[in-house]
Amino acid sequence: MAEIIQRDGTWAFDGSTVRITPGLHRSVPLFRQTYGEIAVPLEAVAGVVYEPERKRGRLRLRLREGADPLLQATGGRLPDAADPYRLLVDIDRSGVAEYVAEEIRHALLIEQIPKEPAGAYLLPGPPVPVSVRSSDGTVSFDGTRVRIDWSDTSDRVKRATGPRIIALPDLVQVEWLPNSGYEDGFLRFVTNDSVFSKLPPEKDPFALDLWGSARRDLLTALVATAVMARLPHPSARTAGGHGRGELVRGESVRGELARGELVRGELVRGDPARFQAAAEDSVPPGAPRTSRASQAPQVPQLRHAPQSPQSPQSPPEDLHDVLLRRLRELGELHRDGVLTDEEFATTKAAVLRDF
Repeated sequence: MAEIIQRDGTWAFDGSTVRITPGLHRSVPLFRQTYGEIAVPLEAVAGVVYEPERKRGRLRLRLREGADPLLQATGGRLPDAADPYRLLVDIDRSGVAEYVAEEIRHALLIEQIPKEPAGAYLLPGPPVPVSVRSSDGTVSFDGTRVRIDWSDTSDRVKRATGPRIIALPDLVQVEWLPNSGYEDGFLRFVTNDSVFSKLPPEKDPFALDLWGSARRDLLTALVATAVMARLPHPSARTAGGHGRGELVRGESVRGELARGELVRGELVRGDPARFQAAAEDSVPPGAPRTSRASQAPQVPQLRHAPQSPQSPQSPPEDLHDVLLRRLRELGELHRDGVLTDEEFATTKAAVLRDF
């Protein structure tokens, strides 16, 4: 057994597994403490290195590409201090760090572990259910579906569409960028229907805009990793061409037009211009208008249509009333200039899909 214990954490290698346990000191980032202990099988390791410095050194573990859903979800964008595969080593323990690194390298050589990308995930990712509260809302994942509940400060476009529930089979990809404190980040769930969406994260109903506490928002990587671990492995998606259920743009657009849209009880088929006009006309003539300056607090939280099969189904009349109310609000936002034509069309499509 090769082991090194530091304030930053503990690494222990038994010949087949590198067990990484984060430290409990307040200097250890919240993300690493929340992610918890990681058991890295030797076949997932690509290499290890100890980097000595004047006061402290760093022990770094390199994993094979495609072996870890955490690295796949974050794309190497985790801040250095939050990287669970890095250990700060006091200078007087550099000899122990070198010994641990040498033992891992020796085992890699004996077992002839390949350095090529892995064809399947070799680490499980975080357990589910997992839920994280961010600056833009609360995102949770139970292993079968993702749910986003928007906060009071979320953009009115998002709150107008209600809570977002995405079934795992509908997901194509997860995109994550951390909030650095200087630049906003995001967590976006790309689905069959939103794969071509170009809305900014603050208006995209399939994305969380990460603009608040960088320390707390970093925890959204837990959800991104848990979802990524349950999606088809990248090597399978690459070999099969399109991802699960992914459509080319022309087919997706033709499908939307063929289904038609419901406005004030009228089915409008194949004509986006007629739909947009009908949605805008559904705003009462004397309805008050809102300004862009009073964007966040003006839109009431709307009751969302039941998504779960276990939920009792509401009467068709209630669903129809909810749909009309949402369309009126979207039409008002569009006429006030809050939503562009593209944003209006995308948000409208999202609302109609839910019903």
